[in-house]
Amino acid sequence: MQKIVFNAHYLMYFDTAVTDYWRAVALPYEAAMHQLGGDIYVAKATVEFHASARMDDMLEVGMKCSRIGNSSLTFTGAIFRGEEHLISGELIYVFADPATQRSQPVPQVLRDILLGYEAGEPVFSVRTGSWAELGSQASRIRTEVFVEEQGIDREIELDAADAGAVHALAVNRLGQALATGRLLVQEPGVGKIGRMAVSRVMRGCQLGAAVLQALMAAARDRGDREVRLHAQRSAVGFYRRMGFEPHGEPFMEAGIEHLEMVSRL
Repeated sequence: MQKIVFNAHYLMYFDTAVTDYWRAVALPYEAAMHQLGGDIYVAKATVEFHASARMDDMLEVGMKCSRIGNSSLTFTGAIFRGEEHLISGELIYVFADPATQRSQPVPQVLRDILLGYEAGEPVFSVRTGSWAELGSQASRIRTEVFVEEQGIDREIELDAADAGAVHALAVNRLGQALATGRLLVQEPGVGKIGRMAVSRVMRGCQLGAAVLQALMAAARDRGDREVRLHAQRSAVGFYRRMGFEPHGEPFMEAGIEHLEMVSRL
């Protein structure tokens, strides 16, 4: 028994890495391709074997967009076990009309996003503002997460406090809103952060952290000495990593267990 990875699996590893690449550039794949008016299709895939991965190996897969042609995108990948380079790969995609699958030019905005990411440019930005400025996009994300995903009543989720809150919105380079949150005044000198929501397909991409940091900065700028929030049980670890500490006992809110958490500014 060889106890090595079946050679065809490496293509699956590279395909998975390309999926993560789209998340890394802050593009929710389906929505992004719909807005771009196309889709990408594999035209060629090659794998070069240097050594074999074995059962129970911990592998790292690297992926970069190495070339953008008129209608093609070339991704170069590599698989490592520690410092040992095991596998090289190249995936060539064609950007095409999804109805006819005929190739068409890579949109300039997509070209700019990919080249910018490879050059180390940020792939999303966070802006703060009023509900009048950001509410249309923020409400879409909140409805997606709280109402459709978690089953919270729409009348509870969208309330009168939005009008007086400071809102934060994370937006990618296509202008698509991906994450949001809001900051209220709980009492003089104390801010309350809430309605933190990240689009489901973009979680784990530091969007929530960026929105939270923007809201904390807004609280600090207006002179708050601390901020509080009600964390869903599943998010307590995230808020701990962001410097929040538990305060009090768990409680139920909108049918979901929460824990109050506090951070000094």
